[in-house]
Amino acid sequence: MARATKSTRLAMKGATALWKAAWLPILKAIPAPDPAGRVVEVSDFGPNPGDLRMFVFAPPKRLPAGAPLIVVLHGCGQSAASFARDSGWIAVAKDVGAALLLPEQSSKNNHSRCFNWFQPGDVRRGGGEAASIRQMVRAAIRRFKSDQRRVFIVGLSAGGAMTAAMLAAYPATFAAGAVVAGMPVGAAYNGASALLRMRHAERLVNRRILADAVRRAAPPTRKPRAWPRISIWQGEKDKLVDPRNAEALATQWSAAHGFDGPPTTEASPLPGVRRRLWSKPKGPAVEIWTVAEMGHGFPVDGADGGHGSFGITKVGLPAARLIARFWGIDA
Repeated sequence: MARATKSTRLAMKGATALWKAAWLPILKAIPAPDPAGRVVEVSDFGPNPGDLRMFVFAPPKRLPAGAPLIVVLHGCGQSAASFARDSGWIAVAKDVGAALLLPEQSSKNNHSRCFNWFQPGDVRRGGGEAASIRQMVRAAIRRFKSDQRRVFIVGLSAGGAMTAAMLAAYPATFAAGAVVAGMPVGAAYNGASALLRMRHAERLVNRRILADAVRRAAPPTRKPRAWPRISIWQGEKDKLVDPRNAEALATQWSAAHGFDGPPTTEASPLPGVRRRLWSKPKGPAVEIWTVAEMGHGFPVDGADGGHGSFGITKVGLPAARLIARFWGIDA
């Protein structure tokens, strides 16, 4: 090929500069297509006072407008993507046709990469990590054209405690949630109290005090509030979180929903597994699953989840699918 003359090269360089000046701002404004079927990071999602990272997952098959959005909060020391995969939520998202929003904590926020569920500034409505997660929800709804009435949230351990806090602070945002090995709303106010309550659930807190902690976290309203439904999971051999915290969670949220006594129904779907429900005419509002032989972790049955992964426990229960069924979005 003949070598271009100096004048030709200068002309080409000038044309390239003009093209970039004219078109790059337009091209940057066009959202990139979602690489469906894998987890990708979204760096520009708006205000981020909690300094969290945002990841999303869209199933390989294009989602229709109005599909559900599921927020998945990892536990301490986990990554957002691996927890979503190993707990079975990516498999559920593919089957039910849902997008996943996967917030991720950083070690500079918390040395153990735990969500700061015990810091008042991080769980208060409009502040810290809670506000970052809420902003991610807005961005994900726009990105996937999700149904705002079908936004759900689930978390393990510190992610579970943050899930409970999000349900209380933003009750109109979420249709339902699930807390696995988590903590009641208002259980702690700093790191020391968090460690204390994790190991020793508060015995003297009654139903009214627990429910008031949820109500105080929510925005004021003059009308009766429709609280999100909630699924609670706990291993009875948990050495990190006192299993009585799950009982307190069930008391807290059943009271918030207007129940003043024991569950309306109880079942044992498997040996050593107990399920209790507080139901209304439209269906269950609160449920609690307790597993006698399970320690601290997210329950899987081995089909969807990654048994052997940190924080994942194979006990013959596909918790992600059972939670999705409770939410009403199972395949």
